[in-house]
Amino acid sequence: MREDSGDALLIVDVQHDFCPGGALAVPEGDQVIPVLRRLAERFDALGRPVYASRDWHPPDSTHFEVNGGVWPVHCVQGTDGARLRGDLRLPGSAMIVTKGHRRNDEGYSAIVGEVGGRGTLLEDLQARGIDHLVVGGLATDYCVKHSVLDALRNGIAVTVLTDAIRAVDVAAGDGARALDEMSAAGAELATSDTISGVRETS
Repeated sequence: MREDSGDALLIVDVQHDFCPGGALAVPEGDQVIPVLRRLAERFDALGRPVYASRDWHPPDSTHFEVNGGVWPVHCVQGTDGARLRGDLRLPGSAMIVTKGHRRNDEGYSAIVGEVGGRGTLLEDLQARGIDHLVVGGLATDYCVKHSVLDALRNGIAVTVLTDAIRAVDVAAGDGARALDEMSAAGAELATSDTISGVRETS
């Protein structure tokens, strides 16, 4: 990968509450972790940015059923459920993207989430000259989909890692439909083994 190649890795919402045993568990959600851990190590070794987004909802979020929304309470700021999974073993250089942290913010898209001291993720990508995101995480049919579509709308190419995502599938087939929607919008669908051959920084 060239120094000016403009690639970055985005890991979406691999948090305790979205993994088995969590408040809003994605089936097999923890199975994305080994794939994403390897890619994070690879990107970091090549000097390419690694971002990890997190839902970070206030207790009174209107996203929650108890406050008029549609989802069970999950990823409440400062709780164990909101923590990123430790077995991701993110590199020290990884940047955290915080989203859904305002009462009326659903927080589906990481692109409009905030990178501490650097503005939104979109602003940080633009400042760094990033024009291609490799994306994996949870969940295919919600935060992954919205993040991918937002990136594409803003002129950023996206590769979605089909072996590093899992769907909630509230309705049967939601995950497959989300993949179709992302592909139709211009995202490349690929497996992680196709990413492992990226070139070293020159």
